Amino acid sequence: MSPGDRVLVFDGYCHLCSGWARFLARHPVTPAFRLVAMQGEEGRALLGAHGIDPEDPSTFLVLDAGRVFRESDAVIHVVTALGHLWRVFEIARIIPRPCRDWMYRVLARNRYRWFGRRQVCYLPGSD
Repeated sequence: MSPGDRVLVFDGYCHLCSGWARFLARHPVTPAFRLVAMQGEEGRALLGAHGIDPEDPSTFLVLDAGRVFRESDAVIHVVTALGHLWRVFEIARIIPRPCRDWMYRVLARNRYRWFGRRQVCYLPGSD
């Protein structure tokens, strides 16, 4: 990775996560996020390098120009990077981070139950 890279490591089996990855692929930002499934070799390596257990990931990972984002901060960062009206999502930062992260963890723990699990890992560009 070069210092200016933007990478989003997501759960390729989660319908919600892969849906967001597909949305980002259809609505690219400049510079673009490179989408990496956490089930792949690169995704697992990036998770491990940033202290996230690749066998039981509790969050997705966003790397942007040397900065690392996880949990609710990662969501806010990616959504606001879309620009235009999406920037209004920055207002979510008024909620204290512990509360935001708690809500994120509840969603993350229940993502398969609430949104389903794909039979095959979604790989960007495979649509």
